[in-house]
Amino acid sequence: MIYRFRIILDTEEDIFRDIEIEQSATFEDLHNSITQSFGFDGTEMASFYVSDDEWTQGEEIALFDMSDAEIPLRTMQDTTLEQMLNTDQRRMIYVYDFFNLWTFFVELAEITEADDSTLYPNLMYVFGQIPAQAPETDFSGDEKDADDEFDEDDPFDDDYDIEDYEGLDFDENWN
Repeated sequence: MIYRFRIILDTEEDIFRDIEIEQSATFEDLHNSITQSFGFDGTEMASFYVSDDEWTQGEEIALFDMSDAEIPLRTMQDTTLEQMLNTDQRRMIYVYDFFNLWTFFVELAEITEADDSTLYPNLMYVFGQIPAQAPETDFSGDEKDADDEFDEDDPFDDDYDIEDYEGLDFDENWN
């Protein structure tokens, strides 16, 4: 089977690529297809993140596992598309170059039969030109109104005496 993806750059302008790739391909194969289709050299770190319908970032599939965690991360080289994606799980976020944060929305648009006359991966459609630099990403979250800057119940407002540690419930051996 063939997975058809639409990869959309997170920017105000419409910039996307449609790519077909075998369901048995690895995420590294998809990563290479994306970087080539957008004109990147592919030398920067990248990760895919499983996502829900609201594009909430979930489990990471990293280009390399550089963590010291007991449970290793999934890596692109060892994870196939069919292991993570299906008709129920269609969306992922792809981040390329962690210094510039090129961020893409990746959606599995269709699962179809392979065409014997097509070489995969296949760049089906190109729309828009990638900008010279990554669009700025806003990580600020919900902003408060200026009037809501201090909450009456906030222990760290202007009336709080920093010398009063009794209410903080720190364990003596907290570090």
